Amino acid sequence: MSIAQERVSNDYSLAELMICAGSEAFKNDGEVLATGIGLIPRLAASLAMKTSNTDLMMTDSEAFLLSEPNPVGNRGDDYVQKNETWMGFSRIFDNVWSGKRHAMVGPTQIDQYGQANISALGGTYEQPKVQMLGVRGFPGNSISHANSFFVPSHNKRVFVDGECDMVASIGYNPARLPKGYSLDDVDIRLVITDLCVMDWNGPDHQLQLISLHPGITVEQVLENTGFDIHVPDSVGVTVAPTAEQLEVIRALDPHNLRSKQLKDNPPGDRS
Repeated sequence: MSIAQERVSNDYSLAELMICAGSEAFKNDGEVLATGIGLIPRLAASLAMKTSNTDLMMTDSEAFLLSEPNPVGNRGDDYVQKNETWMGFSRIFDNVWSGKRHAMVGPTQIDQYGQANISALGGTYEQPKVQMLGVRGFPGNSISHANSFFVPSHNKRVFVDGECDMVASIGYNPARLPKGYSLDDVDIRLVITDLCVMDWNGPDHQLQLISLHPGITVEQVLENTGFDIHVPDSVGVTVAPTAEQLEVIRALDPHNLRSKQLKDNPPGDRS
């Protein structure tokens, strides 16, 4: 193993740990369109494209497919992005409807079924207490292709008891499946939070714990989740970033915008 691949002891932030953990969601996707909603998910997808899955596709968020991801933030007037081909809006939808896309999104609420909400909180649908974005692309995306979730603050306001206040995307709830769909058609992958990594491969598609971030306990995860999750007999620790991964992240985020994404920019190892 080269020096660049050796594990780093404590010299990484929680944001960087979550970027690396998030990149694992795209590792085995092959040639699909990756979409990361928000800075950390975008960097996670970009890291995967640069390291573990070079077949991954990514756009410049406008009209071109890129041969490598753009850095985030101000790139300067002399920066030339590496365009591979035109990728207009109609071609984006071709990818969406064909299932050749994987999005990492940030729901405001997630329930025990994996249903998500970005639309409205509290009250009634006609008169909610808090009006947010509306469902946007969540319904069509969630029935068409794979999705993963990014949660910067793992708490019971996000992982809610009961159903989401407004169900904006499909989950493993038999009562709400669209006509002609089965639970096997639902494809929710990883859940990356500031406490742990989870997936929906527990018994009967129950949310289950995969790994704990360094210094976090199972009890902390359970106390901050509003419903029961499956805890396997053996739960690992989220793997620390390699020096190579950190080097790629710094190149993708040269202005260190990642340090402003989580309150007080905590260290990756909180033990």
